[in-house]
Amino acid sequence: MKNLKTAIIDIGSNTIRLVLYSYNKNEGLREFGNIKTVARLRTYLLPNGEMSEEGIQLLADTLNSFRLILADYEVTDVKAAATAAVRQAVNNGEIIRRMQEETGIKIDILSEEEEAYYGFVAVAHSMDTPSAVTIDIGGGSTEITLFINKKLQKTISFPFGTVSLKQMFIKGTIINNDERIKLRAYVTEQFSSLPWIKDVAFPVIGIGGSARNIAQVHQQKTNYPLSGVHEYSMKRDDLDALQDYLSRFSFEQLKQLDGLSSDRADTIVLALEVFLALLSVVGTNTFQVSKKGLREGVIIGRVLQGNSKAYNKYNVFEESARQLAQAYGRTEEEVHTLAELTGQFYRGCCNLQLFHYNDADLELLIKGAKVYAIGEYIELDSSSQHTFYLISNQSLSGLSHVDRVKLALLASYKNRDYFERFAQPFESWMSKEELKKLRDFGAILKFVYALNMTKRNVVKQLVIKNKGNDLLIEVMTSERAIAEMAQVEKQKKHIERVFKKNITIVFNVEGWNC
Repeated sequence: MKNLKTAIIDIGSNTIRLVLYSYNKNEGLREFGNIKTVARLRTYLLPNGEMSEEGIQLLADTLNSFRLILADYEVTDVKAAATAAVRQAVNNGEIIRRMQEETGIKIDILSEEEEAYYGFVAVAHSMDTPSAVTIDIGGGSTEITLFINKKLQKTISFPFGTVSLKQMFIKGTIINNDERIKLRAYVTEQFSSLPWIKDVAFPVIGIGGSARNIAQVHQQKTNYPLSGVHEYSMKRDDLDALQDYLSRFSFEQLKQLDGLSSDRADTIVLALEVFLALLSVVGTNTFQVSKKGLREGVIIGRVLQGNSKAYNKYNVFEESARQLAQAYGRTEEEVHTLAELTGQFYRGCCNLQLFHYNDADLELLIKGAKVYAIGEYIELDSSSQHTFYLISNQSLSGLSHVDRVKLALLASYKNRDYFERFAQPFESWMSKEELKKLRDFGAILKFVYALNMTKRNVVKQLVIKNKGNDLLIEVMTSERAIAEMAQVEKQKKHIERVFKKNITIVFNVEGWNC
């Protein structure tokens, strides 16, 4: 599947959403349109189990409006997937037939197992958490999965979600304390019926709009210095404090709260109760958020059918970094050169006991090398600032928020002053020792980057040797590299400060020595 322009229509119990995607090998999966309608189809299920005519007509009107948007974007490859509300309607066969006739859109009703599976696919291919319990709470159902070492073990779908729980437990607009106690007891009992999640102590990963909204509200409340909720992590105490915080607001105040979608004002505390109950049953203190969910799982599944190597769930960052580097003008050959030279430099330093070898340190350095100074694509003179902003303020699959900041500090290194300026908002995230290591590693990347300043990839090998009390770096090239010679002489002061040694650099090419 070399190029794909497609759309997913996600017909949920709370919302109906049209998401437009493009995919190609170089750019990967890119979302270029996202339109949501709050329909709450779950509320149109009658006591006899049928969806009312009003609900059916609302669905038809929404799909017809989406059809106009699809025509404007010239998207003809469309998959419409319905979940709990339509699945639970006893007249869903009639609904499917009428939508085909009245809108021209064919709807597939996802089974409970499919809905859970696609959520797992999205998480496994966009997060580096190896084992977890996932929860996707919609309006009319809640999907739970367990995966271990990125392999799906169990799935289940409960026939309750935020909208149906509201109908079951809440008399007014928002939940009161007595109702919350009853709701928590009910949900805890449901989750406790699953022996395969009890006390497994894996992180819980929240999928879907409720989880994203909870993360956004928490970020607003704590003045969080980064953007994006993908791989955002919270502790149980954070959720408890957020529950207490939200319980103080009236319905009208909740609708105005920054970070919270107004259509979730009456259900957000319910979702929090469900997440807290699951944390207790699982026996974990960690709640993570995935921005990717059912829709992305469906698309990733389709892409993998066409190219089984398009995603590697065991090395999620690799593809993300490749796409990021390429988006900002870096060729694959240049990325390979920088990564290879960085590895050689680090191992050479370790051989001389300038560093204590650590696989994690080498991995972090090579990640930094692949995206070092990508801000040059925007403006050369302010490359450092642009690089830090680009990396720290976009979701990178396979990186926690702390690791994203570490990568941004490495890849944007210009000098100690800039490093300290960028690191200042995040000093509480890392120890002084970690910050010093990142600063030293940044200086190494700046030096290595200078070895390929012309982007001709002529430097092939580095050898680091002791020269008395000082260091000698031999640089082997495939051809004469005058520009690189001049640039590394300028930049060697950064690594001389790291090692507190004078450094001599010698370039060698066949038949020529300097």
